[in-house]
Amino acid sequence: MRTIRRLIYREVLAAVVFVAVGFLALFFFFDFVDDLPNIGRAGAAAYRLTQALAYVTLLIPSHLYELLPIAVLIGTIFVMARLAQSSEYTILRTSGLGPWRALRTLLALGLMFTLLTFAAGDYLAPVADRTAQLLKARLEGSISIGQTGAWLKEKQPYHTYNVNVNALTPEGDMRGVRIFESDSRGFLVSVTQAPKGRFADDGAWLLENAERSEFSTSGADVAKVDRVKLPSLRWPTEITPEMVSVALLKPDKMSTIDLFQYIRHLEANGQTSQRYEIEFWRKVFYPLSCMVMVVLALPFAYLHFRAGGITSYVFVGVLIGISFFLLNNVFGYIGNLQNWQPWLTAAAPGLIYTMFSLGAFGWLVLRR
Repeated sequence: MRTIRRLIYREVLAAVVFVAVGFLALFFFFDFVDDLPNIGRAGAAAYRLTQALAYVTLLIPSHLYELLPIAVLIGTIFVMARLAQSSEYTILRTSGLGPWRALRTLLALGLMFTLLTFAAGDYLAPVADRTAQLLKARLEGSISIGQTGAWLKEKQPYHTYNVNVNALTPEGDMRGVRIFESDSRGFLVSVTQAPKGRFADDGAWLLENAERSEFSTSGADVAKVDRVKLPSLRWPTEITPEMVSVALLKPDKMSTIDLFQYIRHLEANGQTSQRYEIEFWRKVFYPLSCMVMVVLALPFAYLHFRAGGITSYVFVGVLIGISFFLLNNVFGYIGNLQNWQPWLTAAAPGLIYTMFSLGAFGWLVLRR
């Protein structure tokens, strides 16, 4: 059995690597073409062809994380179908490779791909994405998520602060800081704006050229506004640089630990965390889809192929992989809109395909 396992592992690994490299090359080309208009444009004159190539290369780990389950499915289907077409799998069956033993063999291989997918999505991809953003920030001046920037919230003993940071420079300084202070009744007390801010060693924010507007009511609902400009303003807060940088990143670009810590911060300050909770559970369940994919591929070894018929089954594998990828994204959007349970939203695509794969295994392999 050791020889049989080595044969299957070697064939599947070679096929999965071939499919993954093909997909990554295709996405590398698409990203590079999409980034070509940014080369040498106004405001990014230092952004040259070499920087564009480096930026696109740093996006590869994210694509690897997203595409690895699909590559596992297509590569395993190709190997199983080819072994069945050449009657090699029939010989393996007569040598003692029964359905359950074959299933255990592929599940062990799927576990290896699961660990690889988790490592790519939780360690390699976040570091590479952050490096890519820092690379563009050095050339364009800052990291931002659009005109609105990132919003954070902090509750202190007597006041609540809603904080907006428009951008973050590669050196760690903030651009376009706005702090909205509300009292315990929810009334706006003050607004502080500063074009630039930085983080002090004790965790406080140091705002430069700050303008503070304080609102007060006196007499018969007569509002009074006091404005003061300060060359430097120290604001004590527990919002760390990591929280600001996390808020400026997309949830799917964050590691599991960063997502968990940010979710706890949002819940502690009464903010909705549905979107981040769904992404957290997707980080947990998505690598496990590699094991589902190898189970889906096993029934293809028990089919009977005519000459040239293998291509149609590989094409079916491509469609199944694409449908899983689309269903995974669709469930994330719908779950966020309908306020579904985050863990169920993230696990639903995998559960659906698990039942489908086990049904195909039971009907085609065990009964036929």
